[in-house]
Amino acid sequence: MHALLRHLESVGFPYALRPLGFDEQGREVLTFIDGESGGKGWAKVVDDQGLSAFARLLRDYHDATADFSPPDDAAWAGGTVAPGEGQVVCHGDFGPWNVVWQGRRPVGIIDWDFARPAPRLNDVAYALQYVAPFRSDADCLRWLHFPKPPDRRRRLEQFCTAYGLTTTVGVVDAVIDRQWENIELVRQLASQGHEPQATWVREGLREARGRLSWSRSNRHLFE
Repeated sequence: MHALLRHLESVGFPYALRPLGFDEQGREVLTFIDGESGGKGWAKVVDDQGLSAFARLLRDYHDATADFSPPDDAAWAGGTVAPGEGQVVCHGDFGPWNVVWQGRRPVGIIDWDFARPAPRLNDVAYALQYVAPFRSDADCLRWLHFPKPPDRRRRLEQFCTAYGLTTTVGVVDAVIDRQWENIELVRQLASQGHEPQATWVREGLREARGRLSWSRSNRHLFE
């Protein structure tokens, strides 16, 4: 991750943390980005301006990693993976909670634990499940700050256009595949003893399975 962050600094990408080394206890030290993140990020992507800015930030990040060459011994969250042809280093957890916002303007990206080489669509699909969103009307109103049920098809198209995709063909399938992939990654991390993944697996992955089932049953809302 530090090699990736140093590369982003070298190419002038302004939205990433800068690694400063380690303190005397061996703890990682990074620069601080002032703004709002975490749960406050959900409200930032409800309107068109925030949604488009979120998508453009992801595109700018991907473009900045296109010529990054990871160290030969690079190990990612999903294991040791060498970049394939045309791949970038995906963030792996690109949700509105992992963006730092000043007002409606994104100013930083945090939480790089799941970064790994993958096709760009991997991050696009991951983000869309949260901002299209691939969630029920009740969840949109209760948790995601929508004032009314969203037009999911329009939001998916707007995100893809702002990112720079010329078509949305195959995007819904990619989101559903990404949801399944995330379940498999949680299982993998749980088998290695990581938390909270181990707890989620013990609880039967009910939330993740429920989201995947909803997406499969409601894909018509996006196509």
